[in-house]
Amino acid sequence: MYRFRRLRTNDVLRDMVAENVLNVKDFIYPLFVVEGENIKEAVDSMPGIYRYSIDRLDDILPEVEESGVSGLLLFGVPAKKDARGSEAYNPDGIVQNAIRYIKKRCPRLLVIADICLCEYTDHGHCGLISGHTILNDDTLPLLAQMAVTCVEAGADMVAPSDMMDGDVEAIRDALDANGYENTPIMGYSAKFASGYYSPFRDAAGSAPGFGDRKSYQMDIRNGREAIREVENDIEQGADIVMVKPALAYLDVVKEATQTFDYPIAVYNVSGEYSMVKAAAQNGWIDEKRIVLENLIAMKRAGASIIITYHALDAAKWIKE
Repeated sequence: MYRFRRLRTNDVLRDMVAENVLNVKDFIYPLFVVEGENIKEAVDSMPGIYRYSIDRLDDILPEVEESGVSGLLLFGVPAKKDARGSEAYNPDGIVQNAIRYIKKRCPRLLVIADICLCEYTDHGHCGLISGHTILNDDTLPLLAQMAVTCVEAGADMVAPSDMMDGDVEAIRDALDANGYENTPIMGYSAKFASGYYSPFRDAAGSAPGFGDRKSYQMDIRNGREAIREVENDIEQGADIVMVKPALAYLDVVKEATQTFDYPIAVYNVSGEYSMVKAAAQNGWIDEKRIVLENLIAMKRAGASIIITYHALDAAKWIKE
């Protein structure tokens, strides 16, 4: 008989032989920034998450810095939207101004700009439209322009989440042409058309005005296709590749980790977060225990970067 329990006898032994350990540096914290003044607005479907105007970012930035997490993933919510998502690539747009503010206050904090049109279009889709058709190639120059304006504002990294074919290549070419060849791209490489995004759409005001996003986000039934998507982003110049959502797609994370020698990120999305929060508020689960277990599962599957709304709480728990 081999006695596996010998190494489970106490905390010291268990910690010594642990195969995976969470580190606060693994985490990226998503942040919603809105136009206006003196706004700190709760997102009802995401307990503990707020939308901030730029002048109220100091309510959260010290906590982010003190937590030790690696950085922020920024989403801008403009006051004005149009069919072309013009505010997405406005050099004085909400996300560009937020980047300048954060980098001035917290220069060592990694700031990642989400690159997509959905928060900025009046129809809520991630690309330009013609009738009810999402236009792939016509959207690419606008995504590239948005990426350049965000990097000009001080973003350390860009993360295209639009799921347009060729987006990484278009952004890489534009960044290189403007002297930003050292700016990394984190591709939302395998982003599924998931039901877990609903609370995010409340937070970002980005629900599609018609139809759904299944013509460009991935079919939830496909795993091998996800690996081809990841490979394609790598070939186009992505420096980090992502699987989104996290929990329901850990098989894809594991496969990507075993197939590619590249940093793998996961996005622990809004619906995953809100389900845990709701169950915890009802007293049905131990929030701390469940959150850390979920995050370890992502790490065990191979993720080296975890984007999560739990980041600040998890950082406190890890330090305890």
